[in-house]
Amino acid sequence: MNELAKRRMAQVASAVVAVLLIARCFFTVDETEWAMVVRFGKLVRVVGDAGLHLRLPIDSVRKFDKRLQIYNPPATEMLTGDKKNLVVDAFVVWRIADPVRFLQSVGDNLGAEARLHDLVWSELAAAMGNYELGRLVAVRSEVADNGERTALTELAESVRERCRPNALRLYGIELVDVRLKRLNFPEQNKEAVFARMRAERERIAKRYLAEGEEIATRIKAEADREKERILADAYRQAERIKGEGDAEAARIYGQAFSRDPQFYKMLRTLDAYKKAMDDKTTVVLSSDSEFLRLLTQGRK
Repeated sequence: MNELAKRRMAQVASAVVAVLLIARCFFTVDETEWAMVVRFGKLVRVVGDAGLHLRLPIDSVRKFDKRLQIYNPPATEMLTGDKKNLVVDAFVVWRIADPVRFLQSVGDNLGAEARLHDLVWSELAAAMGNYELGRLVAVRSEVADNGERTALTELAESVRERCRPNALRLYGIELVDVRLKRLNFPEQNKEAVFARMRAERERIAKRYLAEGEEIATRIKAEADREKERILADAYRQAERIKGEGDAEAARIYGQAFSRDPQFYKMLRTLDAYKKAMDDKTTVVLSSDSEFLRLLTQGRK
């Protein structure tokens, strides 16, 4: 009985070992992965097709993501061409293009990011030295209306194109893109920079105010001259019209006087009474006064 139990246990153990060996002969690969079959530390083959694949039980499989990866390290302080310190916040988009080279040179994603940091950020620091601060921080859209690229776009593209061949050749990495997210001043320099910016804006504001006051003064002077010209023209026209009216009145008076001089004289005298006297007027004149003749003697 003991011998039978031992044989059965041996059979079960053999079956388990066989199952494990058979299971170890297969591995699966996702469509987003590279699979590297390694035997005793030596690369045997690379599998990039999704599905179920065979291997020897002694083989091991290492898998790497073939999708786009983003490396986004902390911001780094760099020096511009005019010797100004800037804190540059950038990121890199990359993916594995040559899995064999990748495995042999960097081993994993952490190693890849370390190599990319050394490669890209050294090139970025060198490229920053070709640009002055004013050109880098100019407030403009990413692509201007006339199609001109900004300095930041040119800088990122130049770094990407310079680093791309070395990344592929040395590490099997395709450098898809390099982008600058933000430029900032170091904390110790911010207050001084902001003070200079405020002073510059105040200087520009004062210049605009002075120009505006100069334009306002010129406009006001032109308006005053135009007002004087309009008033002079109006006065001249008024005097001309008044003269024409006086002449017409004199002509009418003359016609009236020529038709009946006595009646005209009486009307003029009555008009003078109306203008000179009212119920509160006291007039002291001699009895033979010409002014009172119409009242004392009537019309003759």
